[in-house]
Amino acid sequence: MQLTGAEIVVECLKEQGVDTVFGYPGGTILNVYDALYKHSGEINHILTSHEQGAAHAADGYARATGKTGVCLATSGPGATNLVTGIATAYMDSVPIVAITCNVNLPLLGKDSFQEVDIAGVTMPITKHGYIVKDVNILADTLRKAFQIAGSGRPGPVLVDITKDVTANQCEYEPKEVSNGKTSHGKEASKERRYTKEDIDKALELLQKAKKPYIYVGGGAIISEAADEVREFAKKLDAPVCDTLMGKGAFDGHDDLYTGMIGMHGTKTSNLGVSECDLLVALGARFSDRVVGNAAKFASHAKVLQIDIDAAEINKNIRTDAFIVGDLKEVLMQINRHLPRMEHKEWIGHIQELKEKYPLNYNKEGLSCPYIIEELDRITEGKAVVTTDVGQHQMWAAQYYKYSEPRTFLSSGGLGTMGYGLGACIGAKMGRPDKICVNIAGDGCFRMNMNELATASRYHIPVIQIVINNHVLGMVRQWQTLFYGGRYSQTVLNDKVDFCKVAEGLGCEAIRVTKKEEAGPAIEKAIALKAPVLIECVIQEDDKVFPMVPAGEAISKAFDETDLKKNE
Repeated sequence: MQLTGAEIVVECLKEQGVDTVFGYPGGTILNVYDALYKHSGEINHILTSHEQGAAHAADGYARATGKTGVCLATSGPGATNLVTGIATAYMDSVPIVAITCNVNLPLLGKDSFQEVDIAGVTMPITKHGYIVKDVNILADTLRKAFQIAGSGRPGPVLVDITKDVTANQCEYEPKEVSNGKTSHGKEASKERRYTKEDIDKALELLQKAKKPYIYVGGGAIISEAADEVREFAKKLDAPVCDTLMGKGAFDGHDDLYTGMIGMHGTKTSNLGVSECDLLVALGARFSDRVVGNAAKFASHAKVLQIDIDAAEINKNIRTDAFIVGDLKEVLMQINRHLPRMEHKEWIGHIQELKEKYPLNYNKEGLSCPYIIEELDRITEGKAVVTTDVGQHQMWAAQYYKYSEPRTFLSSGGLGTMGYGLGACIGAKMGRPDKICVNIAGDGCFRMNMNELATASRYHIPVIQIVINNHVLGMVRQWQTLFYGGRYSQTVLNDKVDFCKVAEGLGCEAIRVTKKEEAGPAIEKAIALKAPVLIECVIQEDDKVFPMVPAGEAISKAFDETDLKKNE
């Protein structure tokens, strides 16, 4: 059948099982929006307040569901406003397809109105980018984009289409294709690059280890390997730590769980990894925020790394053995052949560390850890929690006990302030059954608080918790500890009233200033089933502990007690 390029875009989205897209219209993409109007009953479009919000919403939708997220933008500034969201998805291996439209083909390269080479701009931050100048290749290009975004190590793909291609017609033939969720199962076999010898070598290391430690990253969630990770930990009888991206891949309530590793990881995880004789990295890339001083990281251990991306092997930390393949598939093989191990003395030592070095905070007055513990209690650890970046992000990782994958969504690699609210909206659209809460600092919230208007427009019942300490908290913490208390441009003590902002954007608002108000506020927000902002006013100098100074070994993690001893 003969269809226009714009109609082909919509038909291809339907082929891929896309039910929701996020975007903002403009001149060059008008034909696509006209086609969406005609198919409004089949594809739900969420008009965000800003294109960056659309990219973050597509990202949050993808992380919460495991499906590929989709965002749309017009040319020029519309397209460039997606860039931060695309980079965020790229750093955290999130499958999104960003569809932009550009000026007509004869106008390309002539500095035409709202013309930007968006494919060139995003080349370093996408898995692949396309410029479509011929309607006859449009359908196949879109299909390839979804396949690339969702297969292997996922990531964002850009498809830029000239406006005349969206108007031109060609013959279109529907095809049954994958929905892009190809990081496991039958499709995963295409990523298989390991041998029986690789598995055997891994099994040998595992069986020889006296003090093994498991380090779980975001790849375990992408691969949907939570069940296999749990079985592996039980068979190996080894303690488990995770990264920010790995939250929920292993149950935070399990006795073997020791908390996050790295700059703001628990002392137990940091000391345990420093003492172990075998470190097993599952879908983790040894980020600098995890490793600290690479020369001193897990210096007593052999390292076994399992990852789908060969480029991550030996990139940051040298391995003694590795397996390149889909984590779920690899662990299924290892679990099949690994005998049940027992490491009583080692597990006992780790339990002693957990008792000696629990996470702790000042219980007097309202604080972010207390608020998050209340949120955890009230939601029974089953909410989808998104965050922005900073102190609140670390507290959310430390004090909420994630028991399921795809329930903690945060910008780990890029550290994008302003990520959380758009991501929370996307997560709620993908998982309407879940309570979805975004936790943001006041500095982060200022960056994209306009997305509250999106939540109110569509009556999306997300809960926005603003941890308001009237400063840029994490930067201030560094200025306090390492810059002699010189608070350069980190004080936000102005006249902005976040509750009035929320109400002005059509949302409910609650202000919390005392501990006893936190729980009832959260309960009320959930009961309202509407977009709600809860502003929590805390002390400006609350700090995230433990902490590892930049460039130090993770075994050098210190907390407030250590600071007082040094004083």
